[in-house]
Amino acid sequence: MPLCRRKRVLLVEPSPVLLDAVKTDPNKEVFYLRQTGEIFETYEEYASRMTFYKVKQFQCEVTGKSGLDYFQALESEHQEARTMHSRFPEPLKGPVLRAVQWQVMGRLDHLVEAVYERFKDRYFKDERVLVDFQGEKYSARVVRVFPPNTYPPRDENQPSTSASSSESSLSPVPDDDAVHLVASDLKIAVKDSITQDDPARYVYRTQILEEERPEKSKNAARDAMKSKMSGVVKDVQPSSLSRDRLSFSKSILRRFMRECVDRAPAVASPWTVKPSIAMKYGVNSEMPEEIRQGVESIKNKEIEKRKKIWEDKEGPPTKKQKKPVGAPVDSMKTFANAAVEAEREAKEQAAKKVKEEEEKAKKAEEKVKKKPIRYPTEDLDVRLNEKEKKAGIKMRRPVPGRLMLPFGEDRHTFEMFLMAWNFLVGYGQPLHLSSFTLDEFEHAIRHSAIDLACPLLGEIHSTLIYNLRTVPFVRHGAIMSLLELKESIANGERPDDSEQDSFGVPLPKLVDAVADVGNNWERVPLRTAEGREGWEDALIGCLKDHADVKKFPRLRAIFTQLLFTAESSREPSPSSSASPRATAEPAILSEPSRPRERYHALPPRDRIAILGYMCNLAISSKAIHAHMESCEENLTALRKEKIEVNRQKKAFVEEMDKLAALTSEKDKAATNGADGDVALHDSSELSDVPSDAGSDSGSNAAGGKRESKSKYHSMASARLKAKKKEEDRKHALAEHRRLDEEVNKLERRLEGIEREFRKLLGAIRVKPLGRDRFYNRIWWFDGMGSGSLVASGGSVQYGTGRIFIQGPSEFDVEILGRRDDKEVMERRLEEEGPEGMLGVGEWAVYDTIEEVDEFVAWLNPKGVRELALKNAFTKWWPHINPGIRKRMADLSANAKPQVVEGRRSSRSKQASPDIIREPYMTWTNRRATNSS
Repeated sequence: MPLCRRKRVLLVEPSPVLLDAVKTDPNKEVFYLRQTGEIFETYEEYASRMTFYKVKQFQCEVTGKSGLDYFQALESEHQEARTMHSRFPEPLKGPVLRAVQWQVMGRLDHLVEAVYERFKDRYFKDERVLVDFQGEKYSARVVRVFPPNTYPPRDENQPSTSASSSESSLSPVPDDDAVHLVASDLKIAVKDSITQDDPARYVYRTQILEEERPEKSKNAARDAMKSKMSGVVKDVQPSSLSRDRLSFSKSILRRFMRECVDRAPAVASPWTVKPSIAMKYGVNSEMPEEIRQGVESIKNKEIEKRKKIWEDKEGPPTKKQKKPVGAPVDSMKTFANAAVEAEREAKEQAAKKVKEEEEKAKKAEEKVKKKPIRYPTEDLDVRLNEKEKKAGIKMRRPVPGRLMLPFGEDRHTFEMFLMAWNFLVGYGQPLHLSSFTLDEFEHAIRHSAIDLACPLLGEIHSTLIYNLRTVPFVRHGAIMSLLELKESIANGERPDDSEQDSFGVPLPKLVDAVADVGNNWERVPLRTAEGREGWEDALIGCLKDHADVKKFPRLRAIFTQLLFTAESSREPSPSSSASPRATAEPAILSEPSRPRERYHALPPRDRIAILGYMCNLAISSKAIHAHMESCEENLTALRKEKIEVNRQKKAFVEEMDKLAALTSEKDKAATNGADGDVALHDSSELSDVPSDAGSDSGSNAAGGKRESKSKYHSMASARLKAKKKEEDRKHALAEHRRLDEEVNKLERRLEGIEREFRKLLGAIRVKPLGRDRFYNRIWWFDGMGSGSLVASGGSVQYGTGRIFIQGPSEFDVEILGRRDDKEVMERRLEEEGPEGMLGVGEWAVYDTIEEVDEFVAWLNPKGVRELALKNAFTKWWPHINPGIRKRMADLSANAKPQVVEGRRSSRSKQASPDIIREPYMTWTNRRATNSS
């Protein structure tokens, strides 16, 4: 059984609900884990257990290999068990298991030692052994075992070359199952077992086996000898026999016994053979009465021994009483007084001990109360004290906006919209699609002008269509699913509950219309130069071959709206079709039309559903998989480069510190040297001044000249030294400046590595910035995949320009439920507010820099989750702040009155000239390619 943290992993038993369902509801659908045989009622339980098994935290119990997942550890154990069972001698398994059955030993190693000592010189029938004959070892099989005093006398002149020829001369011997019976009883001491049944007095009849020889052998004579000995029968003593160490040793015996025996955790429990193995090898699984009594006796003795040790350790000390001498009456009085005194002392000792225990417990409790909390700790255990409240720390989190979410009235639509944008931007390189902002994507989805095509919509759909041409599909799969839907409705197997999705178009008419559109979609060239003309028809063909009603429930409604239009007098306006507040009554579409003429009337909800479905299909394409593998390789290269850059930076910083210390020392020395030069210069000037005694004699003049000359040389030497020190100081400063520039370059490279790392990691998996104290997840989607935080010229770029916040997951809610529900709810009301509390998976957004600043100020770094989240904000703040500000500036520059927009769209179907200047209309795909 695989180990996790040195403990065996127990399988999950079916819940009582599932056990009851076997009788009440046998057809109940459950989740079955095939590898372990476990059954779960919900998918969450199944996924949680599978996630637990997939974590590389398990250890193979047999080999000790760690860092494996559960299934790898289980396979390792099975492989080792198969190898062990194939190597361990089969005839030896039964006797060994019968020997260890019902044995009471503390450790398995002791049991292995006892079994090995008993069986190392004992051999059994049909066992493969090695026979030493004339200094050469031959592989042989034991044909017959002769216990002591049962070996029949043989004529030395009678040859014996086969087992059959010798059987006729044998006298009756005990059955082979009756040999080595003393060895199987481990209760008998080793010396006594040798005395009763000496293994050295056994005789074994062996038959030499033919060995496999390599094709090219160096010793032909030896091979010929072995070939000649093949099949020969020899009677040998145990001293001439041995076993292969790969088949019988203490290590393989330990592995065999660990695989086959088990023991209960109770005191003095016996080792027992597992029932299935005992049945296979004929081991008695019912404990005999005498063995049971012996085991009970050993268990009682062990319990009494432990009880006595415990009483001696915990009980009060007792004084030894001297033997009384004197009259019997005096002795009785003495005994009575001693008993009373001993009882009194025992009571005093017990009361004193209880008092000491109470004092210790009180001191320990006070110590625990005074023990300071080590931060960071669990976020929900952190509470603001009065000092922090007076310091002005924010008590309540700013309320995130729900109405500012794109298509926020429908959570499923918003999540699909966000997923589609993240996929298109994240995999822009393999899709040959330039990046665009979330606002541009939203406006493109809402675009409903009839006479003006949106280039962003055409490029998105075209690149997905090109990508899905490489994904396997079923020709006319959607038509087949629609026909099956028609048959099920006709047969009454399914009610016709899709009248709202039919728009008055019957299924046969819809099937005929779908069959005539987009049949050549996988070969139609959607050229960029032609504005991707024809992508609407290709979209119908793509959905027709890749989708069906079960996988894409909105398929019928989308096909109907794209292929049919209402009568001219009843046709709704584009604004009403795109509005989320459209009337509940569906429009009646009866006239056939073309997808190019009808896409403008498709509601945003259906447009997002189409893109979400196509993105989910495109994930399985070869281009996406190749890009993900390339990202993994580049991530590995970036990690290595980051280590190298950090190493260089550390070396430069250490060298700069040495230069700084050396420069400071030289400055001090230069200051001291300058003072000495001044003193020397003053003395030399005084020496040039003529003195009154200068004309006394010629000898004094000559001495003065020599003194002046020596002073001049010392001044020149000092000036040279000072000049050299100044040059060294300037060189050190220049080197320090050079190293500082190198460090700045390395720091800029580290920043670039972090940005590249975020881009590559965002193309593989998207992770939140972190979680707050209530497990709300914080998301920032900028700078991932093909999106960039900094343009080529160094200007700021953004993708969403917002911070999204998502409510806790179901797993996080379960963790919160382990705490006091009332306390958690009171804290959430106090610190989030009733309007700021998010449900499970609910979304909200911070779209201004002031709100984000307030949220970051609300985070408490004393908690582990909020400390990590605050560090993430600090790390990316130089990009988060400019991105949000730039988005707000762009929105202000492009802002127009919403009322005018509504009047314009309701008055005319013609596009306004202002729409052409919208950012989403001026977007161009710089990565576009015309190849199919």
